[in-house]
Amino acid sequence: MKKKINTSKLDIKNWEEYIKNPKDVFDKDINAQKSPKEFTRFKFDLHGYKLTDANEKVRNIILSCWEKKYNEILLITGKGIHSKTENDVYISEDLSKLRYSIPEYINSNEELSKKVKKIYTANKQDGGGGAIIIKLKFTK
Repeated sequence: MKKKINTSKLDIKNWEEYIKNPKDVFDKDINAQKSPKEFTRFKFDLHGYKLTDANEKVRNIILSCWEKKYNEILLITGKGIHSKTENDVYISEDLSKLRYSIPEYINSNEELSKKVKKIYTANKQDGGGGAIIIKLKFTK
């Protein structure tokens, strides 16, 4: 790229005005100074976990996040399309998949259900049907 030798006075004036107040430049340091009351989310991927291991991990995550005052937990469970339980008549097809069994586990566990406000499927950008969001409850 060739350097422009003769910069017009209008260009110099426009540049100086722009650098005084650049409105279209994002200031990343503003987001780094979040107050503790602002939204906080913990994210964890449960791919590869067996049902009992996943339940224990979820229990530990919820208790830890509740103590640390996280508002939300995003759990990546996967959709269960690679699950090999469809052929086993002794296993529930839905509850053998983490995306169904984890909410059931939380709701049936008194210690956890007291700390959880809401459980729902994540938005598409957060994982859709392969992820769940757990909103935590804090008493005032």
